[in-house]
Amino acid sequence: MTSESNPFAASGGQMSASVSYGNAAKPADGAAGAGGDLIKDTTTAAFSADVIAASRETPVLVDFWAPWCGPCKQLTPVLEKVVREARGSVRLVKMNIDEHPAIAGQLGIQSIPAVIAFVNGQPVDGFMGALPESKVKEFIARIAGPGGGKDAAIEEALAAAAELVDHADFAQAAQLYSAVLQEAPDNIVALAGLANCLFETGETEKARQVLEQVPEGKKDDAAIRAVEAKMALAEQVAKLGDPAALETRLAKDPKDHQARFDLAMIHNAKGNRAEAADALLAIMKADRGWNDDGARKQLLQFFEAWGPADPATLAARRKLSSLLFS
Repeated sequence: MTSESNPFAASGGQMSASVSYGNAAKPADGAAGAGGDLIKDTTTAAFSADVIAASRETPVLVDFWAPWCGPCKQLTPVLEKVVREARGSVRLVKMNIDEHPAIAGQLGIQSIPAVIAFVNGQPVDGFMGALPESKVKEFIARIAGPGGGKDAAIEEALAAAAELVDHADFAQAAQLYSAVLQEAPDNIVALAGLANCLFETGETEKARQVLEQVPEGKKDDAAIRAVEAKMALAEQVAKLGDPAALETRLAKDPKDHQARFDLAMIHNAKGNRAEAADALLAIMKADRGWNDDGARKQLLQFFEAWGPADPATLAARRKLSSLLFS
């Protein structure tokens, strides 16, 4: 191992968000003395007790080092000093990778010194190299401060859930969102994410119940509004007719704006966002005042449901701007 490469480069998903949400991180009883059990050496056999189990009560920093490593000799005294000054809000466990290489290998650590923070039995953050004392203090404050490592674990879980949603694995994503809400009941990202997953899996009533839990002052959050808009659109589409019949009506009468409007709704329900937007824009181009500017109003509702950064939203906004201001 060297002291130059990123210790997390080969770990990939090892630093995962498959977090077990249990007891929140909390300071150890007693305090800081000269170190006491706040600082200790560990072995491969003792790692589970010293780090995994202990981190379910208090965040644990694992210092991976070796006797031949010059930067390690600079970092370790700094770590020990800052951990003592943290007065029990974190613990430090040191592992000599020459004597005990297995754990470092499993975590994909390729350079030392490397420090990894464990919370609730999982790695949640880390750094490599001999950082100055000020940076070490910032790192420990992030892990052990208000919310500390618990917040980091929640963010990792939310990121993992979002990735599952991107792959249409709504059931697994819902489990992660539910786990986050057990620790942070007012987390808007998790509330919106869970409601969306429930809706996507056909549990519309449960999705509504989740949305009812949103605090009054956060009901206008963009993520919440997007889920509500998606559900409202689905209700509208359920009342629409057969798309083939609507196409026939349009073929006979291109000015049948209601048929084109209904087709736009069906296109959107099927995920054909560009076609949905184009149908509404065609109505606007032919008759801006139709149904009290209904085509434009519906297009704006699409934008809200799709999200401002969605490619379909961006493309349709450009077309709408050209139509309105050209």
